[in-house]
Amino acid sequence: MVEWHLCQEGKGIVRVIAGSAKGKRLKAPSGKETRPITDMIKEALFNVLGPNIQDARFLDLFAGSGSVGIEALSRGASQAVFVDNNPAAVRIIYENLDNCGFEDYYEVYCNDVLRALTILDKHGARFDYIYVDPPFTVEGIFLDVMKKLDQVEIMEPQGSVIIRTRRHKELPPAFSRLNRYRLNYYGESALHYYSLMA
Repeated sequence: MVEWHLCQEGKGIVRVIAGSAKGKRLKAPSGKETRPITDMIKEALFNVLGPNIQDARFLDLFAGSGSVGIEALSRGASQAVFVDNNPAAVRIIYENLDNCGFEDYYEVYCNDVLRALTILDKHGARFDYIYVDPPFTVEGIFLDVMKKLDQVEIMEPQGSVIIRTRRHKELPPAFSRLNRYRLNYYGESALHYYSLMA
């Protein structure tokens, strides 16, 4: 039986902030591996994306509870794909999607992220936004994911990769075809925004 609890970071409960599923509370797998994103960071992220999220295709990597991809669907994204290698997390993502009333427009992969990116590339998947939120404690994971994203062709030319890190984690301002165009700090977290170089 999968254990679950309402997502909490600090004193807040993670919920859908806006859109068709506004106010819905979300579950997350128990354990220290899952670090639910705060409402403040999530709202800041979608304020940056703005109306461009409408009809966008969204990829949520290291999805955990699926909170960010679900927020994208709630705000009008046409598709969300969730990837997490934790079977408990994947079951919770399905529960959260069902609780929010999303019956279509999504896919969920229980797989290693790097392997899933290869699969998505082979299937011809393309995304406008790719959100990356790996475990902060896994050394080298950020650059491994950036390298893989550079190798595959899954991002639309005008798309963005958004990577969440610890505040003091340094990522390169440019990595092969990826160029950082925005960096914002929120408490102990940071969001790095990358686009493809012209």
